[in-house]
Amino acid sequence: MSESLQVTRRQLKQQQQQMQVLQQHRYQQKEQQQQMQVLQQHRYQRKEQQQQQHHFESSCYLSSKASVSKQSFSAFKTSSRRLKTSVQTEQGQEVVLSAKLSPLPKRAKRTYLAMDKDKEVIGYVVPVFRASHEEIRGLLEAREEDVTEEGINYVAMRNLFVRESKEAMKVKVVKKTREMHIRESAHRVEMGRTLEEWSEFRKKMNPDSLTHRPEFIVKPRGQTVWEGRTVKLHCTVAGWPKPRMAWYKNNVLIDAKAHPEKYTVESNYNMHSLEIKNCDFLDTAKYHASALNIKGESSSVAHIVVKRFQEGDEAGPLDPKPHGFSPEHGVTFQTTIIDKFEVAFGSEGETMSLGCTVIVYPTVKKYQPEVVWYRNSVPLKPSKWVHTHWSGERATLTLVHLNKEDEGLYTLRVNTKSGFDTYSAYVFVRDAEVEVEGVPVAPLDVRCHDANKDYVVVTWKQPAVEGSSSIMGYYIDRCEVGTHHWAQCNDTPVKYARFPVTGLVEGRSYIFRVRALNKAGLSRPSRVSEAVTAMDPSDRARLRAGPSAPWTGMIKFTEEDPTVGVIPGEPSDVVVTEATKSYVVLAWKPPVQRGHEGVMYYIEKRMAGTETWQRVNTSMPVKSPRFALFDLAEGNSYNFRVRCCNSAGVGEPSIATGEITVGDKLDLPSSPGTPVAIRNTATSVVVTWGASKEVTQLVGYYIECSVVGTDVWMPCNNKPVKQTRFVCHGLTTGANYVFKVKAVNAAGYSQSSPDSDAVVVQAAVSVPGKPTGVTLQEAVKDYMVLSWTEPANNGGADVRGYYVDYRTVKGDVVGKWHEMHEKALTTTSFKAENLKENLFYQFQVRAVNMAGVSKASLPCKALECKEWTITVPGPPVGLHVLEVRDTSAVILWEPPVFSGRTPVNGYYLDVKEASAGDEGWKAVHEKVNRAKYMKVTGLTAGASLVFRVRAQNLAGVGKASASLGPILAQTRPGTKEIYVDVDDDGVISMVFECSEMKEGSEFVWSKNYQAMTDTSRLTIVTEKGKSRAIFNNPSLEDLGTFSCMVTNTDGISSSYTLTEEALKRLLDISHEHKFPVIPFKNEMAMDLLEKGRVRFWTQLEKFTPACEVEYVFNDVIITQGKKYTMNFDKSTGIIEMFMDSLEVTDEGTFTFNLVDGKAKGTTSLVLIGDEFRELQKKSEFERAEWVRKQGPHFVEYLGFTVTQACDVLLKCKIGNVRPETEITWSKDCIEIAEDDEDAKKIERKDGELTFNIGKWIIKQEVQTEKEKGRKKPAAEEVPPPPRPKISKQDAGVYEVFLRDDRGKDKSKFNLTDEGYQAVMNELFRVIANSSTNIEVRSTEHGIILYSNVTYHHEDLRVNWLQKDAKIAASERVKAGVTGEQLWLQINEPTEKDKGKYSMDIFDGKDGVKRVFDLAGQAWEQAFEEFQRLKAAAIAERNRARVIGGLPDVVAIQEGKSLNLTGNVWGEPTPEVCWMKNEKELVSDERYKLKFEAGKFASITIATVTTADSGKYALVVKNKYGKEAGEFTVSVYNPEEDESKEEKKG
Repeated sequence: MSESLQVTRRQLKQQQQQMQVLQQHRYQQKEQQQQMQVLQQHRYQRKEQQQQQHHFESSCYLSSKASVSKQSFSAFKTSSRRLKTSVQTEQGQEVVLSAKLSPLPKRAKRTYLAMDKDKEVIGYVVPVFRASHEEIRGLLEAREEDVTEEGINYVAMRNLFVRESKEAMKVKVVKKTREMHIRESAHRVEMGRTLEEWSEFRKKMNPDSLTHRPEFIVKPRGQTVWEGRTVKLHCTVAGWPKPRMAWYKNNVLIDAKAHPEKYTVESNYNMHSLEIKNCDFLDTAKYHASALNIKGESSSVAHIVVKRFQEGDEAGPLDPKPHGFSPEHGVTFQTTIIDKFEVAFGSEGETMSLGCTVIVYPTVKKYQPEVVWYRNSVPLKPSKWVHTHWSGERATLTLVHLNKEDEGLYTLRVNTKSGFDTYSAYVFVRDAEVEVEGVPVAPLDVRCHDANKDYVVVTWKQPAVEGSSSIMGYYIDRCEVGTHHWAQCNDTPVKYARFPVTGLVEGRSYIFRVRALNKAGLSRPSRVSEAVTAMDPSDRARLRAGPSAPWTGMIKFTEEDPTVGVIPGEPSDVVVTEATKSYVVLAWKPPVQRGHEGVMYYIEKRMAGTETWQRVNTSMPVKSPRFALFDLAEGNSYNFRVRCCNSAGVGEPSIATGEITVGDKLDLPSSPGTPVAIRNTATSVVVTWGASKEVTQLVGYYIECSVVGTDVWMPCNNKPVKQTRFVCHGLTTGANYVFKVKAVNAAGYSQSSPDSDAVVVQAAVSVPGKPTGVTLQEAVKDYMVLSWTEPANNGGADVRGYYVDYRTVKGDVVGKWHEMHEKALTTTSFKAENLKENLFYQFQVRAVNMAGVSKASLPCKALECKEWTITVPGPPVGLHVLEVRDTSAVILWEPPVFSGRTPVNGYYLDVKEASAGDEGWKAVHEKVNRAKYMKVTGLTAGASLVFRVRAQNLAGVGKASASLGPILAQTRPGTKEIYVDVDDDGVISMVFECSEMKEGSEFVWSKNYQAMTDTSRLTIVTEKGKSRAIFNNPSLEDLGTFSCMVTNTDGISSSYTLTEEALKRLLDISHEHKFPVIPFKNEMAMDLLEKGRVRFWTQLEKFTPACEVEYVFNDVIITQGKKYTMNFDKSTGIIEMFMDSLEVTDEGTFTFNLVDGKAKGTTSLVLIGDEFRELQKKSEFERAEWVRKQGPHFVEYLGFTVTQACDVLLKCKIGNVRPETEITWSKDCIEIAEDDEDAKKIERKDGELTFNIGKWIIKQEVQTEKEKGRKKPAAEEVPPPPRPKISKQDAGVYEVFLRDDRGKDKSKFNLTDEGYQAVMNELFRVIANSSTNIEVRSTEHGIILYSNVTYHHEDLRVNWLQKDAKIAASERVKAGVTGEQLWLQINEPTEKDKGKYSMDIFDGKDGVKRVFDLAGQAWEQAFEEFQRLKAAAIAERNRARVIGGLPDVVAIQEGKSLNLTGNVWGEPTPEVCWMKNEKELVSDERYKLKFEAGKFASITIATVTTADSGKYALVVKNKYGKEAGEFTVSVYNPEEDESKEEKKG
C-alpha cells in the first residue's frame, strides 16, 4: 500500500515538473513572438520605402505572412488528445503549435473578434484578401448595381477565413515526442535572443527609421465663402508607416466616391486635400481630417462658413444661387435654362421624356457643366427605369415604363464653376386602365425592411383609388432573383400595409410585389421592390462597408477559446415590435454566451392565465433574431419567450414578455381639416388643409376633386404627399370644383375631410409685370412728354393705372427716385412738368392693378430737358394688338404726343420677324393709312412678328414708335368669333361668347375700334360669359366694323364687319321672323286608296297646338259630311281629307289654309284636264279591283319561275278561296282533266298553285297475264328516264279559272313565242349560274377541263375560249357534254396548250364566264399526271399475259400423251417458262417445251404417269409486267379405279 502511494506521489511530481516546463516554454514562446513581431515590422518598413506602394491589400498580405510564425492559430477539429502541430508557412518556416484542439461544428460561424487571455475584445481579425484595397472597395460597391451578388459575397465571407488559411499556408499535423519538443523550444529561445540583440543594434544604427504616429505638418485652415463657390481644404501629414487619411463632416465620414458631384479627395506625397463644390448653406459645418497608422491616430479641425448673398428665407438645396467668378477659368459663367418642360401627365406603362435646353455663357473649350436630375429633392441615378442624356446643349430625362412611384417634383440642376441654376415641374402619373371594372388600382412603393437570414418585413403604400368598394386587404408575392416564378406569401389578405415574410433561404435574393383586393377582384401587381438578400444584418453591414475596424497595418490572430460545444445562454430584451390582429412580430438580442458557432432560436408562447408553454416553431428553429407569429386568436392575451440552441443543445428561456393582446395597435388616422382651395393658374388650384390631429406613422395624404354637380371624384395625386399643401394640376378652365383630402398610414385610410368650398378654375390675380419702352415724345423748356408700353402680363386683372418716378443725373452721379404724382395715370403717356431746363433726368414707370403695384421698369436713358426744333411728328404711342389669329392681327395705336409743325395726316405700319435685324423691317401697305388701326392679313401661322408705326404730316414722316411684340401669329385654343343672330321676333343682334371670364372681366364693344358715343344705335346686354349687342333700328348708319374685347383676359377679342349686302340679308331674315310662315314638311299630295277612295294630305314641320286648318275647294270652304272626311293629327302634323270617289264635278283646286298664331301657311293641289281624268280612271279601276276581291281572285296572276333544280313552274297565288271554289286549268283552251297526265303536274299549297312543266309522269301499263302474279311497283319507285325540263311540246296558252257563288276570276299565261323564249332565257340563266368553277383532270389521252351544272338543255349555248379566242373543234381538241358535265378535252397536250381557258355559258342575256388558268403549277401537275397515266396505259396494253388456250383442269388417263398450247401476248415478245408445283420445267425428253411465232407456247408430255399430276402454270414476262396462266393436271388409272370400286362393293 505504501509502495503504491509512493509511486503515485512520484507520478504526480513528474506531472508537476512537466507542467512547469510547459508553462516556461509558453512564456518563452510568447517572448519570441514579440521579438518576431518587431523584426517583421522593420522588414515591412524597408519594403514600403523601396517600392512606395500604399495598397491596403499588400500591407495585409505581408503582415499576415510575418505574423504566422509568431502567433497561435485556432485548432481544427480533432480528438481531445494533446497533439503537436507543425505549421509550415509559404516562406518555408515551420512553427510548432501545441494546444487542445476543440471540435468545430460544421455549421459553426467563425468569429472575427480578437480576444486576450481575459477574453476581452482587443481588436478585429481582418481576413486576408488577395487584391488591392481599391479592388475590394469596387467589389463591395458592386452590390448597389447587382444586389443578387450580395448573397454570394455573404456565403463567401462566412467561410473566408478558413479558405484564406488553406491558401496562405500548408498545414500538416505531425506527432512529436516530448524530448524533441523541448529541444526545439530551446532552439527557439536561443533564436529569439539573437533576434532581440539584432533588433537593438538596428535601433541604435538607424534611429530615423523608427515608426511614429501621424503628425500634421500643415493643418487645414477654416474658410468663409459665398454660396455657389468651391472651397478646398489642404493639409500635410507626416508619419510612418504612411498614414491613411479620412475626412469627416460633423463627425460623419465623407464618402467622396458616393458623391463625386459634391466632393473630391486627393492624396499626393503626404499632401492631402478635400474639395467641396458649389457650396451652399448646408455645407456650413466642422470638418475633421483624420490620419491613422499602426502607431496611432491624429486629427485636425477646420470650420467652413457659407454666407448668403442676401437675407431672406432659408434656401433649399435646389434653389438657384447667384453666379460668382470662377478663378480657374477666369470668367463668370451665366446659365440660362430655356425650352423648359411643363407640368406633365402620363399613365402607367408609358414612356415619358423631360428636357430643357441649357445655355452656358461664355463658352469655354472642353468645359461642360454638370447636369443632375432630382425627384422630390433626391438625386436620380441611371437605372433600367431612369435614363439621362446630356448632348452638350440639351438635358433629357427619360422615364421608362412609368409607375406611380415616378410621380413627383422633378428638378434639373445645372452646376458650373460659378454656381448653379435649377428648374422644376411636377410630373403626374395616372393609373393604367383596369382590366375588370371596379377593382382597385395597384399599390405602390413596395420596400423591404429589417432583412435577416430567413425573414424580411415588406411595406407598401395604399393606392389612391380603392375601386367600386373598399379595399379588403392585400396579397404579397415573392420571387427569387433569377427565376420567374411568383409565390403568394399569405393565404388570407392582410389589412395593414406592412407584412413580415418568413421562410426565406439564407444567402438567396428576393423581390416582392403587392396586389390589392376588394369585392370586385384583384388589382394589377405593383412595381417590384428592390432585390434584398436573406442574411444576417451584421454580415450585410460588413459587405457594404468593408472591414468595420480602422486599419492598423497589422492582422491579429487569436487562439480559439475552448468554448465550442457550450450550450448558449438565454436571449435578452424580447419585445413585440409589431402587433396586429393578423400577426405579432417579436425581436430580441442574441445571447452573450454563444460559443464560436452560430445560434438558432425557438419561440414559445403561453396564453395569459395558464402555465403551459407551447413551442411555436417545432419543426425548424429560426436563424434571425426576429420572428412573426400568425394564427393567434384576436382579442386573447399571450406571453412570449425565446430559447437559443446550437449543436450542444437548447439553452435556458429568456425572460417572458408581458401580456400582449392580439389586435391592431395602429389606429386609422383622423380626418384631415377642411381643405381650402385657392386659385393658381388657368388649369391648377392650390389646396391647403389642416393636418390630421390623431395619426401615427403618417404615410401621406391623397387629394380628390369633383366637378360640382357630378358627384364623380377623381384623384389629384396618385402618390401620397406629406405636406399640407398641394397644387392640383390638369383641371378644366372655368369648371367649378370642390376638393377633399384623406390621410393614410399603414392601418389604412382616414375618413375624408369635409368638402372644400367650390372654386372656379381661373388664373389667380397677381401684380402686373413691368412696363417697358419708356421713351421721350416731346421736350420743351420746362416739361417733357413721356410714353411707355403697357406690361405684357397684366397679372390677370386690368391695369388700373401707372406711376412715374424721376431722378436727376449729373455726370456719373444719380440722385434718389422721387414720385411725380400721387394719382394713378390712366394712359400710357405723361407730361412731366416743372422741370429745369438743360438738366438731365431719368424716368421709370410702375403699373398697378387690383392686386398691387408692379416693379419699376428699367430706367430710360438720361434725357435733357430742352425745347425741340424738329418739324416732323413724334412717334405714335400706345401700340397694342387685338384679334390675333393664325393669319391676321389688328394693330391699334394712339397719335403722337408731338405732332410737329402741322397736324398728323396719316400713318405707316411696318412689320418684321422677331429674329430679323433692323434691316428686316417691311412696310405692310403702300398708301397712307388715316385710321388709327389696321388689320394685317396674310400672316404665316406660327410666325413671331414685331410691329411699329410711323406718323406723317406735311413736313414728312417722323420717327418710328417703340416696337410691339414679338406677337405669335396663332389662334389660341377655344377662340370664338362674333356671330349675328336674328331671334323669332326679328331682332338683329351681334353675340360674342367668352369661356375664360375672370373676376372683374367685362365686355367692351366699339365701332371702328373707337369707343361708341351714340348709345341709341345699340343696346348691350351681358349675361355671364355672353354679351349681345342689339341693333335698335338697323340702317345704313350702322355699317362698319364692330369689335368686342374682354378685359382682364389675355387679349380675348373679335370683330364683325357689317356691310351693306350683309345688312340687306339680315333685314330679309328679320322680316321672315316678324311675319312667319308655317313650314311644311310635305306639300299637299294625293293617294288612291282601296275602293277607289282619294286621300288628300300634307304634313307640317313646325306648329303649335293652337294651329287650325281651313279646307277649301275652288275657293269654297268645305266641311265634313257624306262626301268629305277631314282629320288633323297634331301628334304627327298630318292633315288629311278623304273622298269616296271622284266625280266630274270634282275637277278643280283643293287647298288647305292654316293659321297658327301670327304664322300662316297655304298648300294647294290642282286636279284639272288630263291629269284629273287619269286619276278618275285609276279610282274606278281600284274600285273594280275591290269588287273583284270580294270573291275568289288571284292575288298574283299566273306567271313562271325556274327553281335552282331547273324545274320550270307556272305559278299563281289565289285568295278568298273556299272549299267549294272550283279551280280549273286549261292548255290551249282544252281543260286539263283530273285523269290527264298533266293533272299530276299541278300542286296546291298554302294558297299557291304550281304547274311543273318538266315533271316526268310514270305511266302504269296494263298488266299482262304473266305479270298478274307480281306486285306492281309504285310510280315513285320507278326512276324517271331522261327528258328535257321543257321543250317545244310544252308551248301553249295556259289559263286558270276560279268560280263559286260569290264570283269568278281567271288568269292566263302565254307560253309561246316571246313567253316561251323568256322562260328559256330564265332557265339558261339558272343553268349558267349553277356551273361550278372549272377543274382539271388528266387521262391517258390528255387533259380534260370540266365544269358541272345542275341541268343541261340541248339548246344551251356553251363556248370554250383559249386566250379570249374561240376554240375550233378538231380531233385533238373536243368539247362536249356528258350528263350534267361540260368538258373540253385536249388530246396529246403540248406547250402551246398552256394559257387561260374560259367557258362562256349563255344565260339569256350576256353570259356567265368561268375562267381557268392552265399554266404554272396547274399545267405542270396536269401534264405530269397525263404522262404518268399514258405510260401506265401503254404498259397495260403491252404487258405480257396469257390470253387463252389453257383449261383450268386437265384429266388424262395414265399412259397417254398430253399436249397443251397457250396463247401469249406481249410487246416486246415476252419470255416464257412452264412451272410445275412452283418449280420451273426444263425441256428434255420427257417434257417438250416450245414457243412459236412469239404467240404460242406449248407443252407436251409423251406418256403421262400419276407422277405428272399437279399444278402447272405458264408464266410469261416482259418489261411491262408478268402473268401466269395456271391449270391443274390429274392423271388417273382406270384399273386402279375399278379395283377400288370392287373393294368398296
